Amino acid sequence: MSRPAPKSFHVKSFGCQMNVYDGARMAELMQAEGMVEASADEADLVLLNTCHIREKAAEKVYSDIGRLAKREGGKPMIAVAGCVAQAEGAEIPRRAKAVDLVVGPQAYHRLPGLIADAVAGRKAVDTDMPAISKFDALPGRRSVTPSAFLTVQEGCDKFCTYCVVPYTRGAEVSRPWVAVMDEARALVEGGAREITLLGQNVNAWTSEDQKGCPQGLDGLIRALDKLPGLRRIRYTTSHPNDMADGLIAAHGEVASLMPFLHLPVQSGSDRILKAMNRAHDVASYLRLIDRVRAVRPDIAVSGDYIVGFPGETDAEFEETLSVVREVGHASAFTFKYSPRPGTPAATMDGQIAPELMDERLQRLQALIGEQQLAFNRATVGRTCEILIERKGKLPGQMLGKSPWLQSVLIDGGEIGDLVEVEIVAAGPQSMHGERPQRAAA
Repeated sequence: MSRPAPKSFHVKSFGCQMNVYDGARMAELMQAEGMVEASADEADLVLLNTCHIREKAAEKVYSDIGRLAKREGGKPMIAVAGCVAQAEGAEIPRRAKAVDLVVGPQAYHRLPGLIADAVAGRKAVDTDMPAISKFDALPGRRSVTPSAFLTVQEGCDKFCTYCVVPYTRGAEVSRPWVAVMDEARALVEGGAREITLLGQNVNAWTSEDQKGCPQGLDGLIRALDKLPGLRRIRYTTSHPNDMADGLIAAHGEVASLMPFLHLPVQSGSDRILKAMNRAHDVASYLRLIDRVRAVRPDIAVSGDYIVGFPGETDAEFEETLSVVREVGHASAFTFKYSPRPGTPAATMDGQIAPELMDERLQRLQALIGEQQLAFNRATVGRTCEILIERKGKLPGQMLGKSPWLQSVLIDGGEIGDLVEVEIVAAGPQSMHGERPQRAAA
């Protein structure tokens, strides 16, 4: 049975920055089809761009589907995209009858055709991983934000035993040099002052430049540094095994590369790292941190840690705390192990009791919180540039990001401005800045 074609849409993205990027690209795709953006309460089509890393993230999607199915004023067309869509495919509309459309993260360039199928009452499920680059089929970028994401690499060949990414995003693929540079130029022309390069293993990116010379991520960063109007470059998420010498050197040589490094280690136990199939050990990780700090002493280090991996003993958890103390983080993401169907770790012996994982997570988060506050307080008195990204909560207040990715609140300014400020106060989550007083001439 056919239904009216949707004229408005809303995208809700869960999870990582790559999902945020994908959500923005899907929005641009629907705008190119003549649809307008609207709120979730009013849109004709609501697209849930999902994350499958943890069980609760997946369950949130079904909760949202249930709420949308009962939306006051009538059910919208409901689309499920992203990694849950890839993992569960046609099972989603069988489990949730209200879902009209399912599309995986490598097939969303075919979204207009799927919407047409759903309108006509045909099956609208696409979780293929086509050889053709989806990026070639997407419309041009239209950035209106001062800080923009740019996906340069997708997929993963590492096969960590706890992770679904190789199954939902596919093998590691690097976007070509020319395509990345063209999109970066479009972002800058659209108003971006900062670009964050994205990938599941972003520092595994490789391509040949316009002269046919092989390049790694450091070569790309050095080329982007020359783009007029681009003032800041960041990248995430990295794998320790792909931290090449040139990339480490770039942290000390490229002024626009911000002093922030997100480099997950996941555990402080070599035995657990081996069980995770991380292919690095604690000592090699710590050497990497030392090498980066040697070329950029003020760098802010972020990481990922998983507690409660199958078989993790109290002593091995203490080893993780020791690594955290040795690294000294500006921030970090911490997680309880979540068994994902189809991954090797899900069937390992020694699954940890939830209450023990809770206790370990609380201890780890308390330590990370202490380090984050200490890092923030250490920046008080520094003068730095912040990039204003949005309005603050108070009248006249604006929020920007420091070079170390801290949220800094100041009075006055315009979105997109790079403003020199002195950090005058620090809290666990945000800082306060003031414009420096200039000496009288």
